[in-house]
Amino acid sequence: MPPAPPPSSTAAHHAAPAPAAIEPILSRAAIAGHPLHPMLIHFPVAALIGLLGTDAAWMWTQDPFWARAGLWLAGVGAAGGWIASIAGLVDLLSVARIRRLVTAWGHALLAVMMLSLASLNWSLRWRADDPAQWLWPWGAAITGLTALFIALAAYLGGRLVYEKGVAVDLAPD
Repeated sequence: MPPAPPPSSTAAHHAAPAPAAIEPILSRAAIAGHPLHPMLIHFPVAALIGLLGTDAAWMWTQDPFWARAGLWLAGVGAAGGWIASIAGLVDLLSVARIRRLVTAWGHALLAVMMLSLASLNWSLRWRADDPAQWLWPWGAAITGLTALFIALAAYLGGRLVYEKGVAVDLAPD
């Protein structure tokens, strides 16, 4: 069988155009050009997702260790999340191109709802005589709802970075 003929210039002419490059939106809450919000958010997210595990372990074993571990994870997640949110809020309010993005406002709204639930979760555990006394069913429900809001906020945060170029620096080293 003979080899296929080379593509004609007309085929190349009708090829889809290359996608336009994203013009990055630089963060104002940054140290040496490194945006703070993406750096700070990983630990609170890990703590609040880990809370699912400690709550499940407590429900499975009724071991008070898991309730105490959950108290600490809830506190680290809530406090760390509020600290990370300050950097995100600085960018949202001080960078006009970010303020114009519906995705940014959706991300912020979900994050505030998630942090409010995380703070309530920690507060209920902290104020109780025993951190386990309120875990079933309300604590587990709040933990699960918090994890759902984390997933939704993370999805929108990813869209801000990968689709809109928020906090992405394309300058060569």
